[in-house]
Amino acid sequence: MLASAAVTIPRCLTIAGSDSGGGAGIQADLKAFAALGCHGMSAIVALTAQSTVEVRSVHEAPPEFVSDELEAVFGDIGVDAAKTGMLFSRRLIETVAAFLSDHPVPLVVDPVMVAASGAKLLEDDAVEVLVDRCVPLATVTTPNLHEACALAGRPYSEDANREELAEAIHALGAAAVIVTGGHGTEAVDWLFDGEQHIPIPVERYASGATHGAGCTHSASLTALLARGETLEEAARGAARIASEAVRAGLTDLGAGPGPVDVFHLEAVRSR
Repeated sequence: MLASAAVTIPRCLTIAGSDSGGGAGIQADLKAFAALGCHGMSAIVALTAQSTVEVRSVHEAPPEFVSDELEAVFGDIGVDAAKTGMLFSRRLIETVAAFLSDHPVPLVVDPVMVAASGAKLLEDDAVEVLVDRCVPLATVTTPNLHEACALAGRPYSEDANREELAEAIHALGAAAVIVTGGHGTEAVDWLFDGEQHIPIPVERYASGATHGAGCTHSASLTALLARGETLEEAARGAARIASEAVRAGLTDLGAGPGPVDVFHLEAVRSR
């Protein structure tokens, strides 16, 4: 990696899919990076034809192109922290994991499996390779409750024990785990770093605008790590930022759950 000693702006990379509706995916990630004063970059692994109500189709990028994106960014600009989101297929996961194994940086793995609309964003045969190849590279992985249950091999339950889930996922190789608190009966992000459990209370808001909340959380976590915050500091900050983005969400956009708003645009427009 080429990195200039004069660089002062944290450089954050999202490796994920594009959301044509602008609410989730790399669009949400880049907004969160910018809101936290970071330079955002992207390696797009797939395009989705997506709105607030559906994912109409997914177009997978060639693995060779994804490798070129990663090499271009790492080789010229440099990366202080990266995150993965939707990786979609086995071959894309293998491509990304192989590159990141050779170019280690602080890495947030957001194991995106299913969209809020119910559309599958990770092919069935890709789950195992995600666990085997990407999770062990993670500085921290950020499954929601549905994803945590799936990764731990347990049936979904609204009152699933987050402590047990975090320990089970940590055993898969991640250095740390945050089971996020947007779902289930308990409004808490559960952080486990292999030594201590840290429950982080989160505020839930009934704004109806939650599209992109998970992406915003993991991207904010990435940006805060790039800025030099400790994992606990970054986890607490990401929980707050994601919750506030839901509270400020754009409920008048789209027929489904509107996009979260990390910039608080309504407040800006009313000044």
